[in-house]
Amino acid sequence: MSEFALLIGYRHVSSWSLRGWLAMRKTGAPFEEVLIRYRLPDHKARLTAMSPTSKVPLLIHERGDETVRVWDSIAIGEYVAELFPNQRLWPDDPVARAMARSISAEMHSGFRPLRERLDMNLLGRVEGVSVDDDEAVKADVERIQAIWIECRETWGEREGGPYLFGHFTIADAMYAPVATRFRTYGVTLEPTAQAYCEAILADEDMKAWEMAARAEDPPEPKAN
Repeated sequence: MSEFALLIGYRHVSSWSLRGWLAMRKTGAPFEEVLIRYRLPDHKARLTAMSPTSKVPLLIHERGDETVRVWDSIAIGEYVAELFPNQRLWPDDPVARAMARSISAEMHSGFRPLRERLDMNLLGRVEGVSVDDDEAVKADVERIQAIWIECRETWGEREGGPYLFGHFTIADAMYAPVATRFRTYGVTLEPTAQAYCEAILADEDMKAWEMAARAEDPPEPKAN
């Protein structure tokens, strides 16, 4: 039995599951993936029995004689960053680390118009969607691009890797689902933002998630 188990939702649409999964994957530690099809009553009941919030993702860590439950993607990221410091899931530089935490928190609590208008549809490709007619969504897209460009130009390019701070961090996990949304809806981006988006989508773990989604049955319809 694995020391870690991660409860996740539908890979097609569960952006928060993807965030927690990427953070866990980047630790390099083996973990059991438990798919919860939370639109099915029996799966929902199972999730409710295990998670204080009845939501995914949920990390369960059998830590010696103690069972630790960590819910919410950003909390999972923080927890595994502490457990696996050598994986550098936060930047080493304190200024960069403060920026990474700030933009992760901003993603966690913000961008509601974008989330509602451009919902996650990992394997879908939707043509004819424009954000220009929705000022709130347009502002979200512009803000996200500004974040990506600032991080790439200030830290990422200097370190040499393709991610926001060079190497992969929790901040990248937090913005990975946004990259899939931009691809799904064909959002036009500035060159630096587009290059970062392509780097996230080409990440080996991101591709593994997408491959698993293709093998997974589509989500059940939402209840009316």
